[in-house]
Amino acid sequence: MPDKSNHQRALPRIRVLQVEDSPLDAELILTELQADGIDYEVRLVDDEPAFIDTLQGFQPHIVLSDLSMPGFSGQRALELLLAHSPETPFIYVSATLGEEAAIAALREGATDYILKQNPARLASAVRRALREAEEQRARAHAEAELIRVQRFESLAMLAGGLSHDLRNLLQPLLLAGDSLLDYQEDPRLARLGALVRDCGRRGLEMVQSMLSFARGARRAEQVKARAVLDALSLLLQGSVPRGVQLDIELNDAELSFEGNHTELQQCLLNLCLNAIQAMPGGGILRVVASKAKLDTSFLLEQEEAQPGDYVRLSVADTGQGMSEEVRGRLFEPFFTTKDGGTGLGLLSCRRIVYSHGGVMRVDSLLGEGTCFDLYIPVTRAVAETTELVDGDGSLHGNAEHVLLVVEEAGQLTLLTDTLDTWGYEVHASQSGTAALQWIEACGLPDLVVMDADMSLFTSERTLAALSESGYRKGVLVLCRADDPPDSAIFQVPGKLLRLNKPVNTRTLLQAVRATLQKSA
Repeated sequence: MPDKSNHQRALPRIRVLQVEDSPLDAELILTELQADGIDYEVRLVDDEPAFIDTLQGFQPHIVLSDLSMPGFSGQRALELLLAHSPETPFIYVSATLGEEAAIAALREGATDYILKQNPARLASAVRRALREAEEQRARAHAEAELIRVQRFESLAMLAGGLSHDLRNLLQPLLLAGDSLLDYQEDPRLARLGALVRDCGRRGLEMVQSMLSFARGARRAEQVKARAVLDALSLLLQGSVPRGVQLDIELNDAELSFEGNHTELQQCLLNLCLNAIQAMPGGGILRVVASKAKLDTSFLLEQEEAQPGDYVRLSVADTGQGMSEEVRGRLFEPFFTTKDGGTGLGLLSCRRIVYSHGGVMRVDSLLGEGTCFDLYIPVTRAVAETTELVDGDGSLHGNAEHVLLVVEEAGQLTLLTDTLDTWGYEVHASQSGTAALQWIEACGLPDLVVMDADMSLFTSERTLAALSESGYRKGVLVLCRADDPPDSAIFQVPGKLLRLNKPVNTRTLLQAVRATLQKSA
C-alpha cells in the first residue's frame, strides 16, 4: 500500500485497544493504520475480563471494536468504556453493522463506525476521533480553569469585604496596646500592652496575606536577593537528582529591591523544576542574581517597564532546549510539553514579573539548554516611618487643634485619647456633617485627620466642603493598604498625606507631625 505519512500530520504514538476475535481481521485493520503512517501500540482482547484489565492497565487512547463475538459484544465494551473513561473515542469496525444499528450505536455514545468491507476510511476516522477527543479535553480543562478563576474572584470579593471589618477590629488592639505600654511603672500592664499590640500586628499580617493570596495583589516589601536564593535552595532540597549539579550565585551580597518575596520565590522554584525535568540525563542548573542596567533598546514596544537599574534573576540549564515552535508558544494558556502539566506555570511566572514592573526573557537552543532571565526594577522601598520627624526626637504636640473625623465609635475614641495624651487639642466628629458644623462654630483647625471609609457623608464630599469653608492646611487620610493611589479621595485638591490602616501610636504621631510641617 502507498505510504501516506507525508500527507498527514504525524501523530504521537497512540495506544489502541482492539476488541476482535479474528486475528486475521485484526491484522487487516491495523494495516490501514500502518499505511497511513500512524504510530501505535496495540492490545488485542476478545472477552470482558481481558477488556476490563486492559482498559485499566493500558489506558488506551482509542478503542476499535467488533460488534459481536462469542461471549462478548461491542455494545458491552462501549458500556464499560463509557463508565471508565467516557472521553476515550470508541469506533465500531464490523462486517454486520447495518444502517439502523449504526445510528443506534452513535446515539449510545460510539464515536464512529467502519465496515470491514470498506476499511479505507478507518485511518481518517481514527485521526478525527483523536483530534476531537483532544479538543474536548482542552475545552473541559478551560471550563474547569474558568470555574476555578471565578471561585477565586468570589473569594477575592469576600476577602475584600472581610478585610475592612477585620482592620476596624484590629485598630483598637494596636492603639490600646501602645497605650498600655506607657504604664511602665506597672509591669503587668506593660506586658499586657505588649501582648495586645503583638496580637494586633499578627492579625494584620494575616489579613494582608489573605488579601494577597485571594486577589493576586503584590504587597511591596524590601526583598533581599540573598534571602530569596537561600529559601530557594532549601525548597529544592530533595528535588535535585544526583545527576544534576545545582549552582547558586549571588554577585552582590547586599543586593535588594522592592517586590514580593513569596511570589518571586514561587516563580524561581517553578523555573528550576522545569529545568530539572529538561535534564533527565543530568546536567547543570545555575541560578544567578546580579545587577543589570536596561536601556530603551532592550525593552519591547508593548512592555510597560522603564529604562533603569534592574536585578537580573537567571535560571539556566544544560538540558534539552526548545525548538523555535515551542518557544513561540511558551506563554499560550494551557500549552505544555509535560504529561499532566497545566500549561499555566510560565504564564503565572510572567504575570508575577510584569506585576513587579519587570520584564522576562528566554533564550534556548535545541539540544543545548535554556536560560530564563527575570528583570525586576530596583526601586526605592516604601519603608514604614520609624525615625523621629523633628530634630530633638519629640513626638509631642504643642496644643495644635486637630479635627478627627471617623465614623466608627471605637476607633474614634482610641484615636482621640492617643492624640490627646500626646499633647494635641482634639475635636472628635463621627461624621463629615458634624465636622463641618464644628468648623462653623469654632473655626478652622490646624490639621484634619480623616478616615477614607465614610458612608454617611463621604470623605470626598467632606474634603470638598472643607475646601469651600476656607481650609487650606494638611489632611491626613487614613486608608486601607489596598486602596489604589488614584482613588476618588486623592483626586480632591489639597495637601493630602496618606496613612494606611490600622496604625500604631508611633506611626500615627509621626504622620501627624509630618502633615503639620507640610502645612506650615
